[in-house]
Amino acid sequence: MTFASDRAVLLILNPTAGRRRRGLVNEVVRRVRAIGWTVDLVETAAAGDAQRIAETCDAARYAVIAVAGGDGTINEVVNGLTQRAVAGPALGIVPLGTANVLAHELGLGFSAAALAQTLTAGREILMQPGEASGAGRTRQFSLMAGAGFDAKVVAGVSAPLKRRFGRAAYVWRSLVEARRYRPVRYAVEIDGVRHEAASVIVTHGRLYAGPYLVAPDAALSLPLLYVCLFERWGRSQTLRFGLALLLGRLPRTAGYRVIAGRDIRLSVLSDAGEVRRQPVQIDGDDALTLPVSIALAAGAVRLLRAASG
Repeated sequence: MTFASDRAVLLILNPTAGRRRRGLVNEVVRRVRAIGWTVDLVETAAAGDAQRIAETCDAARYAVIAVAGGDGTINEVVNGLTQRAVAGPALGIVPLGTANVLAHELGLGFSAAALAQTLTAGREILMQPGEASGAGRTRQFSLMAGAGFDAKVVAGVSAPLKRRFGRAAYVWRSLVEARRYRPVRYAVEIDGVRHEAASVIVTHGRLYAGPYLVAPDAALSLPLLYVCLFERWGRSQTLRFGLALLLGRLPRTAGYRVIAGRDIRLSVLSDAGEVRRQPVQIDGDDALTLPVSIALAAGAVRLLRAASG
């Protein structure tokens, strides 16, 4: 719980994500200040800034760290806060990104009034992030890690392309990846049991790419990860899975299943002649390369959701 005397918010703004929606950020700040809270605003200038700020800010001063940005910027702050254990400030969100999956997951309103209310009077949930490790690198995630089709789509969307076209950049890249599809097979080990998949998403939450359901039983507050296995190969199967996702039918689609677990290992079983690297996306960013091990992180983060959520 936050303390009543700690009526201060540190707002970390990704100016790139906020370029088109700076008016929303300004209105949230105005509303939070209008009810007597202090808001200190700091902008990021480079990758890693948000994580550093979250890790080093004065926890005695701030009740809340708020992130105005997309899921990638939020991921940086999560990585910073888990270094501080539960003693760090609670994490609030002003969603500005392309998908805003975590905002959907938390049931946040997207108006300035609703966001200001959550920052100052939101309900806390405790989340133990996931943690992916490979080739000597470790990255924590609040939402998901993925390998296969979705990771290749993410890896193919550059930052300038995403800024210019938003969601359309991912639609275009999905069509490109479907065209160059090869039947790569991935080995997925879940708590010691071996599976195979054409694509895999390890998720901490229910949703993907915004409001689309992938793991109905998942919850950020549960100490479990959910492994989404796409078990059928082929270009037509990839398109079928994508359509089922958009229509809200993916959990009931043949060839797709979800398995809960805590210790997960992903690797390439057969590359089908595909010589390029096999990327791993973390919360929507191209972050690691297979093989990777995934488990729950040791630390935890306090997330703010709407008081009525």
